[in-house]
Amino acid sequence: MINNVVLTGRLTKDMEVKYTNLGKAVASSSVAVQRQYSSANGERESDFINFVIWGKSAENMAKMTAKGSMIGLEGSMQTR
Repeated sequence: MINNVVLTGRLTKDMEVKYTNLGKAVASSSVAVQRQYSSANGERESDFINFVIWGKSAENMAKMTAKGSMIGLEGSMQTR
């Protein structure tokens, strides 16, 4: 089975970085992704998707982005 997701959108809030007991960074935020089609009144709707990123990538992303930044995400999807 394939579980691959690619998203492009804007951060809805600054990244929140925490560290595990072993010192590994974990950051979370959410991204607003516009739908490809418009609603009946001509407005484009958005989906708000929460995500988590681990390790050095989490630290780097938190340093290099802020609320409203356009980002691209690639990974797998999990539900909790």
